Amino acid sequence: QVQLVESGGGLVQPGGSLRLSCAASETIFNIYAMGWYRQAPGKQRELVAGSTSGGTTTYADSAKGRFTISRDNDKNTLYLEMNNLKAEDTAVYYCNADPFGIYWGKPTLRRGEYDYWGQGTQVTVSS
Repeated sequence: QVQLVESGGGLVQPGGSLRLSCAASETIFNIYAMGWYRQAPGKQRELVAGSTSGGTTTYADSAKGRFTISRDNDKNTLYLEMNNLKAEDTAVYYCNADPFGIYWGKPTLRRGEYDYWGQGTQVTVSS
């Protein structure tokens, strides 16, 4: 059982930056896939960025060029650096761990049986 705790959310003006952190309760070195998802009010949860233990990354089109996902295996922490934030980035951001990569590249699979989620952190972009 992997426990994930997100932090770093908050209120930021358009064009600003935030860095989200996701602290895991155990080593993330062997967790195949980790990622950041977000859910805005009235919308479905969507993938923002993902990374594998082998160094492969993937980004939503809306995040490309502005967001960077990274892992610090020594600190058992996943990060999401977000720059040039826009109002449409406003959402609750969730950290996910997929230890065996069951869901990697399979967005239609029903999540929750073999992966783990954090409690979420609110990001609000507003002037």
